[in-house]
Parts: sequence; structure tokens; C-alpha cells
Amino acid sequence: MSDTFRHNPELSRYELEVDGLLAVADYQRSGQRLVIPHVEADPALRGTGAAGRLMQQIAQTARSEGMRITPLCSYAAAWLKRNDPDLIV
Repeated sequence: MSDTFRHNPELSRYELEVDGLLAVADYQRSGQRLVIPHVEADPALRGTGAAGRLMQQIAQTARSEGMRITPLCSYAAAWLKRNDPDLIV
């Protein structure tokens, strides 16, 4: 399995491509806050940890840019609470 993480500002989303399939997280930026309303993985990726790896990359990106995250998506909220609660605002 090969992962490629990318920021797609034209679609306001972060993407993790895994063997040609996508996990995506839509976002809106508001100052130093990243609002994540939706995270979704291709059905073939569900159960593989792809969405978690996507969230890990997003958390690293937010931290490196001095941003905090407001997760509106229940998956993003649960992932952040478990793995990086300091980023939640």
C-alpha cells in the first residue's frame, strides 16, 4: 500500500491517495482555525486505517502552520480526541 498525501486548495480538501483510491477531508479556514465538516474514505479503503492516516497528516500540517482544528465531522472529532486533543478548538 502506497500513501500520497496532498492539499487540494481548489476543492478545499486534504486528500490521501492509497493505490488510486481516495480518503478526503473537506475543510474551511478561518484565521488560524481549520474547520473540518466532513471526512470520507472510498468504501474499498474502509477498515484499512486510511482515514486515520489522513487525519494524522492533517494534524501534522495544522501543527506546523500554527493552526487549531474545529472538527464538525464525528470521525474527525473522535480521532482528534483520541490522538491529538491539544489541536481541538
